[in-house]
Amino acid sequence: MNKLGERLKDLRLNRNVQQNFVSETVGIAPRTLRGYENGSREPSIDKLIEIADFFDVSLDYLVGRSDDPKRY
Repeated sequence: MNKLGERLKDLRLNRNVQQNFVSETVGIAPRTLRGYENGSREPSIDKLIEIADFFDVSLDYLVGRSDDPKRY
């Protein structure tokens, strides 16, 4: 699994939210979110920003460039 997929899945599970809720909130299909999590798809920068905002983490954390979720 890629770093984005790992982080995305960890954030979702740690916050106890289902894929359907995340996908509806950021405006993507559930299968698209599954693809992000398993590494078979990559989000656009706009979707990355929406996902980072949803989980209240930095883009650097989401894509694995930082281990500090609040580094802005």
